Amino acid sequence: MNPGQPHTVVPAPSVPHPINPGAPLAWVVRGDLTESVHTGHLSILHADGSTGLSVGAPAQTMFPRSSVKPVQALVALRTGVVLEPEQIALACASHSGEAAHLEVVRAILARAGLSEADLGNTPDPPLSAQAARAWRDAGHEPSSLTQNCSGKHAVMLATCVHNGWPTDTYLDPAHPLQQAVVATIAELTGVVVGHLAVDGCGAPLPSTTTEGLARAFATLATAPPESPEGRVAAAMRAHPHLVGGQGRDLTEAMRQVPGLIAKDGAEGVYAAALPDGRALAFKIADGGSRPRPAVLAAALGVLGEHTPAEGWSWAQVAVLGHGRPVGQVVPAFGSTGGGN
Repeated sequence: MNPGQPHTVVPAPSVPHPINPGAPLAWVVRGDLTESVHTGHLSILHADGSTGLSVGAPAQTMFPRSSVKPVQALVALRTGVVLEPEQIALACASHSGEAAHLEVVRAILARAGLSEADLGNTPDPPLSAQAARAWRDAGHEPSSLTQNCSGKHAVMLATCVHNGWPTDTYLDPAHPLQQAVVATIAELTGVVVGHLAVDGCGAPLPSTTTEGLARAFATLATAPPESPEGRVAAAMRAHPHLVGGQGRDLTEAMRQVPGLIAKDGAEGVYAAALPDGRALAFKIADGGSRPRPAVLAAALGVLGEHTPAEGWSWAQVAVLGHGRPVGQVVPAFGSTGGGN
């Protein structure tokens, strides 16, 4: 463009449902300056279901992404599918693609008389960089098996086999399985599913709200141990490594906070609950994953779960300069934040 030439104004695209950016959830501090802010929506519930803290607009409709997997897994158990605790945990997982994860996925498929070829999720390398290198070095291509949602898809297929439903169309929103998923999500969240999209793995993705997601996790966490809901929670508590993976903040949080069930999701979503029904869910408005561990830890602090003397290393999100920490992500609420 020549100096003095007028700029061309490009019309903004049409946005069908503009998002409310919410309120600050975390500050990004570099040196002695706050460099950035992550806004979003947070719902924290007391054990009796009343609101403990509300930030932003937690009643705003959003897609829960993989945070809703424990609720999706519930459909299998309610219809009588026989699953071991490890297999239930994998159904709830966005796993790292480690050998232990792949072994359980294969076992789910084998029990249902299926194979990896029946998986309909998008092929992808393992989430873990180390596992991805090992998979590639062994001469393998990205596959549906190693994609992080393969546990969910394997259990969806097993549910179809158990109920006599077709397996080749299990990702169709009109399929009985997906209809049951939508109904179960609406039931546990208390929110009518008003939007249905396609998740990154190819499965139908129902909408909900942040506060609805917190209610769903409270229901799972407080359910009787032998109920389908209680079995989902027990499996997550017993096998946090299968729900996430080595070094994942999700896995470490469940290991270190007694009785916690938690699940992360793409686009900055997280949900968690404790055995007495205290629960939380949040959505980072910009979709970033960077602040999630720090926000989770601060929300747990609001619920009375405090960092032990040895510290929650998984909750420390460093800001790097020249390869070394020069700042950190600081929650904008709770004892370390400005409050809302």
